[in-house]
Amino acid sequence: MSDMITADLVDLDLSADTKEAAARALAERMVAQGRVTDLAGFLADVAAREAQMPTGLDGGIGIPHCRSAHVTEPTLAFGRSAAGVDFGAADGPADLIFLIAAPAGADDAHLTILAALARQLMNAKFTSALRAVADAETAAALIRGDETPSGQQATTGTDGARNAAESGPAASSGESAGEGPGDAREDTAAAPVAASTGTAAGSTASGPGGTGGTGGTGSTAPGAGASTPDGVTPDGVTPDGAAPARVGSAAHSAERPFRVVAVTSCPTGIAHTYMAAESLQNAGRDADVELVVETQGSAGFTRLDPAVIAAADGVIFAHDLPVREKDRFAGKPTVDVGVKAGINRPADLIAEVREKAARGETSAPAAAPGGTPVERAGDSTEGYGTKLRKWLMSGVSYMVPFVAAGGLLIALGFAIGGYQVNKAPSVTDHFLWTQADSWGALLFQIGGVAFGFLVPVLAGYIAYGMADRPGLVPGFVGGAISLTINAGFLGGLAAGLIAGGVVMAIQRFAVPAALRGIMPVVVIPLISSAIVGFLMFVVIGKPIAGAQRALTDWLNGLTGTNAVLLGGLLGLMMCFDLGGPVNKVAYTFATAGIAVASPSDSAMKIMAAVMAAGMVPPLAMALATTVRGSLFTRAERENGKAAWVLGASFISEGAIPFAAADPLRVIPSAMVGGALTGALSMSFGATLRAPHGGVFVVPLIGNPLLYLVAIAAGVCVTTALVVLLKGMRGQTPEPAATGPTAGPATTPEETRQPVTT
Repeated sequence: MSDMITADLVDLDLSADTKEAAARALAERMVAQGRVTDLAGFLADVAAREAQMPTGLDGGIGIPHCRSAHVTEPTLAFGRSAAGVDFGAADGPADLIFLIAAPAGADDAHLTILAALARQLMNAKFTSALRAVADAETAAALIRGDETPSGQQATTGTDGARNAAESGPAASSGESAGEGPGDAREDTAAAPVAASTGTAAGSTASGPGGTGGTGGTGSTAPGAGASTPDGVTPDGVTPDGAAPARVGSAAHSAERPFRVVAVTSCPTGIAHTYMAAESLQNAGRDADVELVVETQGSAGFTRLDPAVIAAADGVIFAHDLPVREKDRFAGKPTVDVGVKAGINRPADLIAEVREKAARGETSAPAAAPGGTPVERAGDSTEGYGTKLRKWLMSGVSYMVPFVAAGGLLIALGFAIGGYQVNKAPSVTDHFLWTQADSWGALLFQIGGVAFGFLVPVLAGYIAYGMADRPGLVPGFVGGAISLTINAGFLGGLAAGLIAGGVVMAIQRFAVPAALRGIMPVVVIPLISSAIVGFLMFVVIGKPIAGAQRALTDWLNGLTGTNAVLLGGLLGLMMCFDLGGPVNKVAYTFATAGIAVASPSDSAMKIMAAVMAAGMVPPLAMALATTVRGSLFTRAERENGKAAWVLGASFISEGAIPFAAADPLRVIPSAMVGGALTGALSMSFGATLRAPHGGVFVVPLIGNPLLYLVAIAAGVCVTTALVVLLKGMRGQTPEPAATGPTAGPATTPEETRQPVTT
């Protein structure tokens, strides 16, 4: 991996004035070296990561990064800007810009090397050397670790991190992976921490990546004969491979030092995760605090030893993803913040957790951002509207596989056994191996059983998104009651929200330590299920069931203009964000109508219209790249070939690379075509029992020929609009190849082309 960055991937005179232009300039160097296969697709992935959270760091550093299917091997590109580029850091523009590209399936050793670089960015000597370096070859050598900043002891660099990663995982705590919904495998790439022995405390490992792995600090081990904390070996390494941050004088102190365990994570798990860990560990050494970090990165994570957690006096969560297996840290003073706080103000976090311990606070503040699976995504100021959407999407995401499997099985049952298959006796009583009708009945009845889980799964995982695993039992119970009282999906939505709210309320009560062990397995499920059951059976169940019947009657009564308008509206929603929340609302509305044993004709028309509209954007982009390829880049033309298959399979996300690169032209065009297709499908009376499948379920569609005509009309309209709008801009020039000394050639038009949605 010594060629992960070469001189060809370094630009010491980066002239970009925006973060999009900077990413494009560095990405073009990756393309020229064959490290990135699709410039537009890769930039869309970078922009999507940037949209989650700015990647600028205090100290003039920008680290745009992503994991992408368009990356062939782990790659770093470095740019130095004299004017600076704004990456959203609080202290101003960044002059040192690292574009980090990891393949979607990168192995653990590769991710460890990227993590090692992220840690080294917290080294002031390293960044100072990069600001002073005079040539690209030396800059690349510094980043690789082949050369060492002046005054710093040479160590392993990224190659050393690779060797450490290949040496095998650190000893695990003995726990097995795969527990609960947030399972993560054991990290097999944990690099041992470089620790000097027989030297004065405070000398640290240096060189880029000298501290790789999951939770290593690079701090010096205690001297011979010094006492060590519980769960820490005499060489200063915890059983999970993480060394506690500790100043040498504390090792000889008669007084037990304050102990902290921390967890860091970020959306991609290859940069901020490890930078926050390094920053916290450095601050821990300065404060005479024993601090051990569990980095929950892209390569998985190695669990901290339970003994280390039990001995800790406080916990710091610096995360933008839900903390996996968070229950391990329950009952301790806790500070819960975003990952950038762990990078920018680690000393404040340590001081805060010490203050909480002194006051006896043993849980995170009630107003702290949640650590439930979907309650937050890095923004501590999220409103309740955003959280509600995430809770609902949690339930929908777990429900959709049941919808797809059950719906397709039911549709196949009708195709094989005829439309009387729903009246067939149970296959447990009557099944003939040689009769097609029996096989059709079997498929239909299996699909019906799968559909029976839809509402309980929806309610259960809405509650799970709100309150984590304790919400599952009351959520499933409430969803099952909704089916019993014929409250349908509306009842499932209400049951899930009520169950999650009840569990969250119960969790706020302070309970004696002796009862904490039985709270999640006895007390919370018992009380919450009783409350949810009472509310669903006695209080709100009947009104919701009435509303469900009214909605069903309204759908059944849709005819003429009203049906066409509804089809157009659903088509607009399907094409607005191409797989995003608005798209999911329309899709869920359609699947809710057919998720019964005998759906109405109107419900099947709505399902057909939604699927038809969702197929339009990728098919239209594929057609546009075929008929007017000169308007698209080479990478977009390659994406267009894949979009044929994605569109035909009803995968709207096939149009995302085009929408990300040119949203103002692509998205409105797709919405117009999708609305037309949805309206035509409704007017033609096309019906569909299956919730997915694209052209592969055309034999199961009512009025299939007119259905295909509706799709073709929308595709043609969208294609024409895209070609027209892009034609007004002119042809898209191909990016010029870059040589070892030449900077990337970026035309003004390319610079203006947006890369965010």
